[in-house]
Amino acid sequence: MTPEKKPAPVAALPAPKPHGKTPLTVTPLPRGRAVVAFLISLLMRFITGSLRYRWVFQPELLVPDAGPFIFAIWHNRCSVAPAMYKFFLKERGERLGQRTMAAIVSLSRDGSVMARVMEHFGVQPVRGSSSRRGGMALLELATWAARGYDVAITPDGPRGPRYAVQTGAIKLAQISGRPIVPVSYRVNWKIRVNSWDRHMIPLPFSRVEMRAAQLLTVPPEATDAQIEELRLELERRLMSITED
Repeated sequence: MTPEKKPAPVAALPAPKPHGKTPLTVTPLPRGRAVVAFLISLLMRFITGSLRYRWVFQPELLVPDAGPFIFAIWHNRCSVAPAMYKFFLKERGERLGQRTMAAIVSLSRDGSVMARVMEHFGVQPVRGSSSRRGGMALLELATWAARGYDVAITPDGPRGPRYAVQTGAIKLAQISGRPIVPVSYRVNWKIRVNSWDRHMIPLPFSRVEMRAAQLLTVPPEATDAQIEELRLELERRLMSITED
């Protein structure tokens, strides 16, 4: 008799590992878009490397062994997010590699480029949006959080309306059990892109004041009515630290 074949094991998500200059994954891209992603990452490094930063946040974020956290940041402030995370770790006495992040990126054509850009910064991209693969993306983010990764999400993305929090961040906090950290920043010199979110691009050598509001927790047994209340509360806390 032919011995029965055992089913192949299900592949698991990789455990956290140091990043350095090597991305966690390599998003398949045509050569042209891969070059565009590389150039965007170089431009971001130049701009964010020239900025002068100051963090203003709650002491509870500095508690040893605190986290992982769910960072909620407006879609129009993503360009400085990798640098903000780096300085957040510095304030905690940590560095990238000891602690790392996963972030949601849309499934659009532009999203594939941004996923590669994130990989250049050592961030694990998770593809999905409110309209496509949203539920699976939230479950993937929760899995990364369970593995010790901080998580980033744009609560008004990927298509807006601007500064209107959707329920994704609240549901992620509910299924992961992790607290939400509302974060934003103010920059004195910037340009605004003519897009739905009026994306902010800081000019070199600008001053950036990074802000974090009080943490928001979501009970696992939260009802639909409570989720709506918490959604509005997250929106309120984000707007309290947002200055255009």
